[in-house]
Amino acid sequence: MTRRERVLRAINFQESDIVPYHVGLNAAPGKMLANHLGVTDYHNAIGNHFMIVSVRRDAIWTEERPGFWRDEFGVLWDKTVDEDIGNPCEYVLPEPTLKDFVWPDPRAKHRFVSSAKAFEKPDDRFSVASVSFSLFERAWMMRGMENILLDMVANPEFLHKFLDTICDWTLELMNGMCEYPFDAVYYGDDWGSQRGLIMGPRLWREFLLPRVKRLYTAAHDKGRIVFHHSCGDVDELFDELADAGLNVFNPFQPEALATFELAKQYKGRLAFWGGISTQRLLPYGTPDQVRTEVRDILKRIGAGGGYIAAPAHYITKDVPLENILALVDVLQGQGKR
Repeated sequence: MTRRERVLRAINFQESDIVPYHVGLNAAPGKMLANHLGVTDYHNAIGNHFMIVSVRRDAIWTEERPGFWRDEFGVLWDKTVDEDIGNPCEYVLPEPTLKDFVWPDPRAKHRFVSSAKAFEKPDDRFSVASVSFSLFERAWMMRGMENILLDMVANPEFLHKFLDTICDWTLELMNGMCEYPFDAVYYGDDWGSQRGLIMGPRLWREFLLPRVKRLYTAAHDKGRIVFHHSCGDVDELFDELADAGLNVFNPFQPEALATFELAKQYKGRLAFWGGISTQRLLPYGTPDQVRTEVRDILKRIGAGGGYIAAPAHYITKDVPLENILALVDVLQGQGKR
């Protein structure tokens, strides 16, 4: 059975020979693992089931001073602490208006360099086009979180127009990615804290749900499976997301969600990718604890399909190599014991 076949079976709630998995790592731990294994690309070496291509990889960034980078939208990012993503520290829309703002070209050729390269030597992995910051995140990164939340009450007409424009832009980008034979479109848009929705359910339904439906429908119209990433406690949205066309939800944080109960509740309706703790288990557990807990997750959630095993976030630099190796050992060793 190929890796792609396993993922498709999981998404369709069918059992396969092993539970498919994908272990993603941030830059520093990824380099550490690759060096330990003596390879340049750890993904195939550990048997990862996804080939993920992110448009963020091909974005044009300009370093203005050490550790501070400006993106194509004009937003300045502080990457002095978090070199992988960073934090916006200078926004481009201090006032609720789009007047005179010039949007970058969503179909610029440079955005698809990695997409084209990914299929030069195809393998048996399930291929995913990652469209980051697809709606709400793009809005607050351009305007600021406080301003966006205030706009939901004080400037709703502006915000509807702003979100429609972002949605249109994201759809153009998604269409460009879908010129390549990806299996799935993976939207990224965090809506939750670990205590619930950032904006609450009523405002989420007013401002985000209609655009989310557009994004999902457009991907399905292109024949793609739909993945969505949102950190935090957002399980109150799962019914609406499934109705809107979502196939796979990520990252399935065990600190924010009742993962075992939700996996059972949504079996046959919504598949999950993630679920292995990156806040508690991987940084602070022992290798034996990692092995025990991951085996339990595979047994309790993976049975019957509907689950792709993975850390609940890309592994960060505070996770010891021994714990990464323990995780990989269990995932690779499925069916051998």
